[in-house]
Amino acid sequence: MDKNLTALKPALVWKHFAAITQVPRPSFHEEKIRAYVLDTVRSFGLECREDGAHNVYARKPASRGMENRCGVILQAHLDMVPQKNNDKEFDFRTDPIEAYVDGEWVTANGTTLGADNGIGVAAILAVLEDDTLEHGPIEALFTATEETGMEGAFGLKKGVLEGDILLNLDSETEGELYVGCAGGLDANVRFGYAAEPVPAQGYTAAKITVKGLKGGHSGIQIVCQRANANKLLFRLLRRWGAAHELLLCSVDGGGLRNAIPREAAATVAVRKEEFDAFVGEVRAFEAAMRSEFAGIEEDISIVAAACESPKEMIARDVQQSLIRAVTACPDGLQRMSLAMPGLVQTSTNLARVVSDGRTVQLQALLRSSVNSEKEALGDAMSALFELAGAEVELSGSYDGWNPNMDSPILKAMTESYERLYGRRPAVMAIHAGLECGVIGGVYPNLDMISFGPTICYPHSPDEKVEIASVAKFYEFLLHTLKHVPVKA
Repeated sequence: MDKNLTALKPALVWKHFAAITQVPRPSFHEEKIRAYVLDTVRSFGLECREDGAHNVYARKPASRGMENRCGVILQAHLDMVPQKNNDKEFDFRTDPIEAYVDGEWVTANGTTLGADNGIGVAAILAVLEDDTLEHGPIEALFTATEETGMEGAFGLKKGVLEGDILLNLDSETEGELYVGCAGGLDANVRFGYAAEPVPAQGYTAAKITVKGLKGGHSGIQIVCQRANANKLLFRLLRRWGAAHELLLCSVDGGGLRNAIPREAAATVAVRKEEFDAFVGEVRAFEAAMRSEFAGIEEDISIVAAACESPKEMIARDVQQSLIRAVTACPDGLQRMSLAMPGLVQTSTNLARVVSDGRTVQLQALLRSSVNSEKEALGDAMSALFELAGAEVELSGSYDGWNPNMDSPILKAMTESYERLYGRRPAVMAIHAGLECGVIGGVYPNLDMISFGPTICYPHSPDEKVEIASVAKFYEFLLHTLKHVPVKA
């Protein structure tokens, strides 16, 4: 296993990325990466500071003869998604990422790599360090806690940024320029209950485990129509409970709001005389799901194993309402865009279902590039779960980023890419939420583009970044900075 990332090219980018992998930085635990960036940038002799929302700013003057160019803001986020395989012992708050070279890729041992958005951060640090580059005035904006709701971008104040152009380095396919993104909305659902005792006799307890799914980014991979572990689990509960007695004791499914759930588990109790039939039903359901998701999910595992009986269970009336509601809950791709073929317009991700002995809480992330559809989907989610007796809160709404096909920086970057590589880049919108939409709300006159290297399977332990694409991405970034338009 080759862990020497610093031997890769471009050397400055990989030097900084290798260092970043050693700094714990899951969302809401970013104090160490902020300190690293502040200390590193100051070591270059540049101005650098942190604001009240924990964003980090830096400035680099224009190189000689480039003072008349438009000011460029280079932007990336500091946090990473903390996802690991079930059998991996790892604490994202303290442990360094075990990154290594795997052929043409860099990946991590059993965890997310953090190339989303660590490569963007590393590229900005490389630009700030290198005094041989030609560029106009540069500002760097390292935003906080992007992955869980864009808190840093929402905390951005007016009057801080001076640049004319924002380059967001948080896209994940080299050769594509992104000029628009979806808006988002969080649906938070709460079922309250008074726990009931599990009958002492006549029942066998079992733990149902759903695992082996691919998961992935709930904006980017949602178009792949991958299985959602929460939805599979509750389909199974509904399937058995429709004709047999099923006591739901606890549930713990999914994880982060913007990651498609890969694993889910529930503890249930069934009648002793029906236990063998129940296990057989689980096997049959697993086979059915493997067939249903053939070509999409190769490693679906759904098993039930006898376990020690819990003392308490979710109240009977609540568990029935919960099972029905989750079974009916919209999830996945809802509508494709007619304006831009191949682009998902609206989707949902039922990211989390967890009980704690007093409540069952659910979280879903709703996305759409059409605000009215996003709002209608939120209303539908609210209506469904309110009918089931739950409390629903819709929060964290943000609008999408509307494309500007007449953008001067889009024209300049298209010409730069064609000059470098002999072909025009693809101009795209993305279903994921980029910070451009939020930042553009505070600074509406910014000319914005998002681009990056090729990163596969972000937000999952299979995340990997293509080495060659990092070199092209960085070369393209430097060429863009050299050919930024003259300020009007």
